[in-house]
Amino acid sequence: MASETRAETVEDPIQMALFDARIDRGESIEPKDWMPAKYRKQLTRMMSQHAHSEVVGMLPEGNWISRAPSLRRKMSLIAKVQDEGGHGLYIYCGTETLGVDRAELMDQYLYGTAKYSSIFNYPTLSWADMGVIGWLVDGAAIVNQTMLAHASYGPYARAMVRICKEENFHKRQGYELCATLAKGTPAQKAMVQESLNRWWWPSLMMFGPPDKASPNSGDLLRWKVKQKGNDELRQRFVNLTVPQAEAIGLTLPDPDLKKNSETGDWEIGKIDWDEFNAVLAGNGPCNRERIEARRKAHEEGAWVRDAAAAFAAKRAPAAGHAA
Repeated sequence: MASETRAETVEDPIQMALFDARIDRGESIEPKDWMPAKYRKQLTRMMSQHAHSEVVGMLPEGNWISRAPSLRRKMSLIAKVQDEGGHGLYIYCGTETLGVDRAELMDQYLYGTAKYSSIFNYPTLSWADMGVIGWLVDGAAIVNQTMLAHASYGPYARAMVRICKEENFHKRQGYELCATLAKGTPAQKAMVQESLNRWWWPSLMMFGPPDKASPNSGDLLRWKVKQKGNDELRQRFVNLTVPQAEAIGLTLPDPDLKKNSETGDWEIGKIDWDEFNAVLAGNGPCNRERIEARRKAHEEGAWVRDAAAAFAAKRAPAAGHAA
C-alpha cells in the first residue's frame, strides 16, 4: 500500500517542468490539461470549501428574511441569499471539472470532515447584523475573490468574475444599511455599533491564519491559484474598511489600531487565533446548529433528487429514440 501511495505522488519530471513553465507564463490551466495530483487535490479542497461556505452562508441571513423591517429590505435580502446559493452551485460545478462527484463533496461536508469559512459559525443577533455582514463579510470576500478571478485554474477564475459582481452588490447593500442605521436614532446607531464590535475580528480571521502558519498557502501561491497571501489580503481589507467606518461615524473595536506613517497601512492589534482554531475545529457558537440545519434540509430534500433522477431516466429512452 505504501508503494502504491508513493507511486501516486511521484510526478513525471518532464510533465512537471512543462506545467510549471505554463504557470510561470501566466497561462490558464483547463480541465483536460495535464496537472499534478497535488494541484488537483489542493484545488478540490479549496474550491469545495468555498462552495460549502456559500451554501452554509445562506443560513445566518435567511433567518432574518421574515423579520426584515420593510419590503425593500426583504427583497434585497432574498436576492442576496438566492445569490449565495447560486455561487455555491457555480463552484460545485467547477470542482466537478476536476473529476470529483458533487455528491461525494456534499457527504464530506454534511457527514465528514470538510470545512467551510469560520465566519458562518457566529450567530446573527440583530437586524444590524444583516448590514454588517454585507459590509464586512462580503467586503472581505471581494478582496479575496478579486484575486481568485485571476487564478491559474480557468473554471474557478471564470466563476469568480460573476460572483465578484454579485458580491459587490451585497457589500453596497450592507454598507448602505449600516449607514442608514448609523445616522438614525441613538438606539439604531448603538445597535449597528454593537454588531460591528462582534463581527470585526471574525471578519479579519476570514482570510485565514498568518502565511507563516498556513499549511496550504505555499503551494497555492506557487501555482498561482492565489495571487496574494493571507496577510497581504487582510491588510488590504483593513486599509479599505477603516475610512469606510469613519465615513459613517462608526468605531472599529481595536484600541491598538493606528496608521503607519511610513507605509500608509492601518496596523491592527493582535488577532485571537485560539478562537479561530476553536471555531475551525467545530467548537464555535453555531457549528453544530449550522451543520444540523444543512443536514436536515439535505435529507428532507431527498425525494426531490429521487424524482429528478426518475424523470431523467424516463426521458432518456425517448431522447435516444429521437436521436
